[in-house]
Amino acid sequence: MTQDLVSRVVWLCRALRERGLLVTTAHAGDAVRALQAGAVRSRDHTYLALRCVLASRPEDYPIFDEVFWRAFAPPSGEARRTDGSSATRRRPPEPRGPAHPSLSRWLQQGEEEAGDETEEVPGASDRSALVHKDFASFAAGDLEEIERIAARLARRLAARPGRRWKAARRGARVDLRRTVRRSLSTGAEPLDLRFRRRKPRKTRIVALCDVSGSMDLYSRLLLQFLYALHGSVARVESFAFSTSLLRITDSLRERPFSSALQGLSERVHDWSGGTRIGACLSTFNAEWGKLVDRRTVVVILSDGWDTGDPLELAAALETLAARSRRLVWLNPLLGSPGYEPLTRGMQTALPHVGVFASAHDLASLRALEKHLLA
Repeated sequence: MTQDLVSRVVWLCRALRERGLLVTTAHAGDAVRALQAGAVRSRDHTYLALRCVLASRPEDYPIFDEVFWRAFAPPSGEARRTDGSSATRRRPPEPRGPAHPSLSRWLQQGEEEAGDETEEVPGASDRSALVHKDFASFAAGDLEEIERIAARLARRLAARPGRRWKAARRGARVDLRRTVRRSLSTGAEPLDLRFRRRKPRKTRIVALCDVSGSMDLYSRLLLQFLYALHGSVARVESFAFSTSLLRITDSLRERPFSSALQGLSERVHDWSGGTRIGACLSTFNAEWGKLVDRRTVVVILSDGWDTGDPLELAAALETLAARSRRLVWLNPLLGSPGYEPLTRGMQTALPHVGVFASAHDLASLRALEKHLLA
């Protein structure tokens, strides 16, 4: 299957979600597999296969028809009705908008009042119901739970005891040397006990977030998680990559989150584009490699769809794995039933990754704590 066809399917899924259809990354994967199974023999076969996967209700069919013909209209402008008959009509114009439609949409969602045109999920008031809810179906009001998880994780990272000791006013361990020295002023009687405790060892995190088109459904939630970490005591450096790499640490320190998104929209020029993971990681090693040492956990958030050179990706990951304390790869698709890391990018990355885990729901973010503290 050509890269152009996969790009059209990704655009179709994103456009359907914007129109209100519940289309997740799992649905996008099913759509690609349906085309790989032979549905590309004709445009009618493609239409029927994708409608079966992406439109679950009869009332969704008109929206699906409109969006499908935008993505797959014949070059001559001939369009086919759903009843099989042909009709010649002008191809609908491609939607135009700002350079980064995903960021603009996120900003609009942040400005809307809670409850405005938001479909309620049964049991949404029960916060435990969010634990296994896929990020692709999260509403704006659910973002608070991500902030709570990030804040808790940051506190744990900041309070992690190190190997060195420091003086303390009270504690469970007596500092014998300081106690004896103090006793010299009281006739060698240890009347004033001195204590010590371990210095906290702050874990350094370097996060590289994939913001390409295939990650569009998850990028906002993962950036929200990084944003919350930046607002805590954790030591975090963040980067966004698609076809190029950009440091976004300063943008994520802006408050509130809408200001951070606005800053990103002005700086990131290839949002929701293609992916060249190897080239971006090579750029990071060359320009920002000094940020990584044996106390640093490097976290890569990506689905592994890569159009670059696999040898370059392997070399960049080998360098990162050697420099860092741990290399963690979080893939949202790993939470989809039946998913296998068969893409060229994931096959290349897995031998160099210390931890391969999911990042598609709150439960997977909570599990991230053990990977960062281990």
